[in-house]
Amino acid sequence: MTNIFSSNKSPEREMEAQFLTLSRKLEGREWWLWGFAVAVTLMLTAGIVSLTLPQFRPDSESYWLDLKEWVRALSCLVLLFDIYTMYQQLLLQRIRRKLAERDRLFQVITENAADMIAVIDAEGRRIYNSPSYEKVLGYSQQELKSTSSIEQVHPEDRPRLMEAATKARLTGRGERLEYRIRHKDGSWRILESTASVIQDPAGGTHNLVVVNRDISERKWAEDQLAHNALHDALTNLPNRTLFLDRVQHSLTLSQRHPRYQFAVLFIDMDQFKLFNDSLGHTAGNELLIQIGKRLNASLRGSDTLSRSGLPEESAMLTSEAGLARLGGDEFTVLLEDIRDSSDAIRVAERIQERLALAFRVSSQEVITSASIGIAFGAASYAASEELVRDAEIAMYRAKRQGKAQCRVFDQAMHESAMNRLRLETDLRRALESGEFRVHYQPIISLENERVVGFETLSRWQRPTGLVPPSEFIAVADETGIILPLNQALLREACGQLRQWHSQFPSQPALRISVNITPRQFAQEDLAGQMAAILKETGIAPQDLDVEITENIAMEDADKSAGVLGELKALGVHLSIDDFGTGYSSLSRLQSFPVDAVKIDRAFISKMCLDAESSEIVRIIIVLAHNLGMSVVAEGVESAAELQQLRAFGCEMAQGYFFSRPSDSESANAFLRSRQAVNPSGSSVLQAQL
Repeated sequence: MTNIFSSNKSPEREMEAQFLTLSRKLEGREWWLWGFAVAVTLMLTAGIVSLTLPQFRPDSESYWLDLKEWVRALSCLVLLFDIYTMYQQLLLQRIRRKLAERDRLFQVITENAADMIAVIDAEGRRIYNSPSYEKVLGYSQQELKSTSSIEQVHPEDRPRLMEAATKARLTGRGERLEYRIRHKDGSWRILESTASVIQDPAGGTHNLVVVNRDISERKWAEDQLAHNALHDALTNLPNRTLFLDRVQHSLTLSQRHPRYQFAVLFIDMDQFKLFNDSLGHTAGNELLIQIGKRLNASLRGSDTLSRSGLPEESAMLTSEAGLARLGGDEFTVLLEDIRDSSDAIRVAERIQERLALAFRVSSQEVITSASIGIAFGAASYAASEELVRDAEIAMYRAKRQGKAQCRVFDQAMHESAMNRLRLETDLRRALESGEFRVHYQPIISLENERVVGFETLSRWQRPTGLVPPSEFIAVADETGIILPLNQALLREACGQLRQWHSQFPSQPALRISVNITPRQFAQEDLAGQMAAILKETGIAPQDLDVEITENIAMEDADKSAGVLGELKALGVHLSIDDFGTGYSSLSRLQSFPVDAVKIDRAFISKMCLDAESSEIVRIIIVLAHNLGMSVVAEGVESAAELQQLRAFGCEMAQGYFFSRPSDSESANAFLRSRQAVNPSGSSVLQAQL
């Protein structure tokens, strides 16, 4: 069937060798016998004819007596020759009968053997296929002859077979192989193939005799045994052995990659024993199966459950989550590559919500709950058993605190995760209820102390008080809440800018600048979103400044250049915020279409106390000016800092020295007061979201 070979001498190969040997001996003996018969016949004929010639017929009586003796001798020779010829003919007939018997035996074996036997020529054409091919694979003789010997072989296995064929033809030795072949119904079978090389009289290797055996059932049985050894018999899900192995793999991975985080959830059903004793073990087993399905639905869509009940999925548990049944009503979940500790608590809460829904078991409605313990992977764990043990301890702590609870083994981490979850919930609620406010801080020109703009900052007005951006912006960005939040704030700031354009006209007109977070910067349609808001509020693109931190700009310089190019094409101004705190340099920034840099307040606050910080500020200002960029100093809080910035040639500054961030009414009052002092002054509005 295929070009594959074996170095082992099978019975078929020995039979074939004997068959060839006998055929060669028979052929050689026949040629010798016929040659000998012709030679003897010619010799006798010549002798008899010569005795009858006239010159050999004298009249003496002795001659005729001698002739009689010669005739008798020749007759004896002819008789002996005839006897010998008959004997040789009998031997040849016996050999032919043996060969015919062997041929019939080979035919009976090939036509009745369960194994598939084929003869393949050097070009891969099928010379012979036993009837077993049709029984095992469903192909008729005509179908097999019309295709090549490897057409039905699985594409992934063909190169291996062709390589083995080439090797065997060169060396005369083959190898035993297993490969997949397509049944006529489209399914795949696994064959074990043993082949022999047929040598021609010259010793060359051309044809092959191939014996294929269908081992699909055996392989399935082997796989099933391996599966059963690592899976729960009731639910067909990974057992403790397989689960611990995967947890150990995660521990090893976390030791090599410190940023890799994972967690183990230990789940125990509350009061399951009472239910099992009341309705019986059969109903209890049915409930466990349904619980497994609920757990499957409770995990994230990208996760793969080890209790999914499907062997195919169970064999591929290398993704983010794995579930196992350790025994009884105890389940464990492995959450891999989580971003934050709150992710594990979120999954645990989702599990508890799903398990709280009623089950239908034996025509009865059953309501149950689960207690869950969580342990996070850490370098202190040497073995997976320790991590599972701590998760179990946390589960028992949850049971002691009233059941249907979720507890983290590390209490400090538990509090941190819970605070993070509460913050996420409160942020979403605050966005819906409109609790976010915009505060403005003026930016002053150091040349004439005129107001050149405002920096706009987000503030969260909670019932308990005002929350600064540093406490919620990072979480809002990670969770995606920042996207609708910043769109709403940009829209409000643009509306305020339009009012200021009307109340405080100037040349050039007021501009607004927005700080872009990493989540926003990753959006493909960032420029389009800003263009839509500008059109909606009636603000020209040149009145908008867009600020990004240097870390965002330098994380992927090629992508940043593309995004900044789109924004610049829109017509907005671009600035680098918090300059000096990242890993970029002004020389690298010259490849970006940047109009200004803002020096971080960490350098400004030390400028009058630390000569090194002062020199850094001076160098930044000089280099920025050489590259055609303007400079804004953040966090100015004293007259000495203001004086030194003027000496360095810095154009603009902002900070508590001028004004604290305030609401729009206070900002209006500040603008009026400054306009009264400098009625011809121009202004620039900056907004940081």
